[in-house]
Amino acid sequence: MLSRLGIVICNVFRRTAPDPFVLAIFLTLLTAVLVLTIGGVNGAPPPSLVEVMDAWRVDSGLWKFLAFGMQMCLVLVTGHALASTRPVRAMIDRLARRPRNTAQAAALISIVAAVFGLVNWGLGLIVGALLAREVGRSLHRRGIRAHYPLLCAAGYMGLLVWHGGFSGSAPLSMTTLEGAAKVLPEEYVAQLGETGIPLSETILSPMNFFVTGGLLVLVPLLLAMFAPRDPDDILDISTYTNINSDRVVTADSPHARPTVPDRLDTSPIVVWLLAVPLLVAFIRYGYVTGGATDAVGFGRVIATLRGFNRLGLNEINIIMLALGLFLHGSPRAYMNAVTDGARGCAGIIVQFPLYAGIMAMMVVGGLVIKCADWFIAIGDDSTIPIMSFLSAGVVNMFVPSGGGQWGIQGPVALEAGLAAGIAPGKMIMAVAYGDQLTNMLQPFWALPLLGITGVRARDIVGYTALVMLAAGSWIALGLLFF
Repeated sequence: MLSRLGIVICNVFRRTAPDPFVLAIFLTLLTAVLVLTIGGVNGAPPPSLVEVMDAWRVDSGLWKFLAFGMQMCLVLVTGHALASTRPVRAMIDRLARRPRNTAQAAALISIVAAVFGLVNWGLGLIVGALLAREVGRSLHRRGIRAHYPLLCAAGYMGLLVWHGGFSGSAPLSMTTLEGAAKVLPEEYVAQLGETGIPLSETILSPMNFFVTGGLLVLVPLLLAMFAPRDPDDILDISTYTNINSDRVVTADSPHARPTVPDRLDTSPIVVWLLAVPLLVAFIRYGYVTGGATDAVGFGRVIATLRGFNRLGLNEINIIMLALGLFLHGSPRAYMNAVTDGARGCAGIIVQFPLYAGIMAMMVVGGLVIKCADWFIAIGDDSTIPIMSFLSAGVVNMFVPSGGGQWGIQGPVALEAGLAAGIAPGKMIMAVAYGDQLTNMLQPFWALPLLGITGVRARDIVGYTALVMLAAGSWIALGLLFF
């Protein structure tokens, strides 16, 4: 029954869902209309068209995500380059050979993507996408027809759990008063006491273990049950991409009489000149972030390892770039692999500025606060966490940035929670859960996955929408009982 339901819903979305670029354009126009009609901060009238346009076009508008967009492009191309090296491809192939059918493949991919997503959301995104593609190829080579859109949907599951893991923007930003002050007004920071909100009340709380741990079990089982039973419903990977389009790129063979530039292009020493400093910088990050400068002896090693729990996108890109350089062994081989992977960056380059502009209009029009206030107003003290969770899900469709959304919605959620006697840690996680849930409908974060796997957003959103409904019910249950 579930497999049939999955096919029916996916067919509906495949016929009706717009391309992510078209969706971004429509969301831009819808946001502008909403701001001009129902916007306004602290009882003020809606901003004028000129004010909205100015907020949209400036550096803090359309161009706010330029650095972030470049980070995401690097996630894609460095991950692609690393996956095309012989050692990494061999490791992925061993894992990809394990599934024997679509159900096993979807469950395996979703577990791996989710676990890596809990470590770091960027890592979960790239690992899930690469594994989905390689599992699809492995099954095809073995003559097993597998439903590729479901495998790719499974590869996106890291974005369903990430905010309950060790790269969650909201809980991590609140662990110190200094961090909280970067996203919250001074009057709210003062209400947090002498210290911030420890992770024991957010990511490491019993509630989050229940919610996130349950999702790690529920989601793979659900995706496995979505596997089509009718062979006519199966869309193999060959429908979407040339399974032989990516090759292992190695150093080119030297010419009969190589020139000096040829020797430099194929020299491993040249890549070592960059890869070694990158690895040192990566280790230094863990050393400083973990507080190893104040430790002694073996404590420095432990502190350094602890520091890696706070990896960001920059650190992920550093290590993937360094490892890719080492394993390819020459500048030419590495650049060939990067050039091949860069083709998937088109959506990121064009659409990230549009969502930055949407965020700027939401802020100037006060729509995030209005949405949060409306959801809280229709509930009571016992349902404030769930209402904050639902409002965060709606806001995420327009502001698909965990940190950016928390900075806007966080004060509203904390104020409502404090007035109702609800622990700040629970309110933080309520907003975090809402932010991650509607990633299953919002294609913004799926752009790197779409570039790597070759599928379209409309091919996977039917499955991710069904997962979203089940996951939302589970999260609401956790917010009610803890």
